[in-house]
Amino acid sequence: MKYRRSEAKDAARAQFRGVWAAITTPFTPEGELDEAGLRRNMRYYTGALAIDGIFCTGTMGEYWALTKEERKRVVEIVVEEAKGKCLTIPHTGHHSAEETIDLTRHAHEVGADFAIVINPHFPAAKANDAMLYEWFRRVADNVDIGLWMFDTRYSGTSLSVELTGRIAELENVCGIKCSRPPEHYAAVKRRCADSIVMSHPSETHLLGLMRDHGQRVHMSSATPYLLQTATWRPMRDYVELALEGRFDEAGKAAAELEPLRQCVEKWVNGPWDKNAIIGIAAIKAWSEMLGMAAGPVRTPLLDMTSDEKQAMRADLEQAGFLKHYAGAPAKQRAAA
Repeated sequence: MKYRRSEAKDAARAQFRGVWAAITTPFTPEGELDEAGLRRNMRYYTGALAIDGIFCTGTMGEYWALTKEERKRVVEIVVEEAKGKCLTIPHTGHHSAEETIDLTRHAHEVGADFAIVINPHFPAAKANDAMLYEWFRRVADNVDIGLWMFDTRYSGTSLSVELTGRIAELENVCGIKCSRPPEHYAAVKRRCADSIVMSHPSETHLLGLMRDHGQRVHMSSATPYLLQTATWRPMRDYVELALEGRFDEAGKAAAELEPLRQCVEKWVNGPWDKNAIIGIAAIKAWSEMLGMAAGPVRTPLLDMTSDEKQAMRADLEQAGFLKHYAGAPAKQRAAA
């Protein structure tokens, strides 16, 4: 963190651009934190994929299943591996404001660039705006690092447009990952103007949001490492074109991903929406097919069956994706 608390909003506007990835937490076959695998993944993200920023210990990272010590250790490793290569934004949210403050201060102390906190999700599943504002205010007032809101319906609570605007006025609140329908995103954009950085995690909506609402960063999802390889980076390509205002060219590059978007919908997003169970098992299985460390999910999630993994691999092969990985130079595959 190279800015003062009062400079958080300006720092966010200056530093959030491009493609950021929400990473999983790899585990060993025995279910322990795979530190070596995490380091190897980080080198792949920052090297072969040229990721601009890393979101760790979030929903993709199974934060609810990690101990507090594990969450801190993951952040330490991610920050260490990212140094000089990309920016970092650990998720430090917890239903306890005090634990959130402790985790956020730790992220600041070990060198994270920003932090992000999910909406408090227990015990106030029906929390009103006054309750939610007080929670965010208490956290923000007790940390110095720039904070992002993480507004997702899966938390059980959602931030109204007006509440989002109020929270955005807090001195060091500088961004929001708005995992809500595009029309809600647009309403928040109108309410907050440019006071905070805004990003929607859907790759499907990304190009349209960049063109129509000035979004400058994909912050963040698993798609940067699920839909790209060391030798084929269409997502990075079209985002860079869009940032240059070359939207016709960006659209052509983005169209290359359509077969893979169908795979994401079938194996990750579709089941997630239908069953309200986050698709981390599928994300981890997909990652392993590309050589990344992943390992099992933690209970209460269940791993994919062998038949499901085979079916997913067949879909990825039919979409013409795995040839990009199989054709990568051996040294780049090893980095994965």
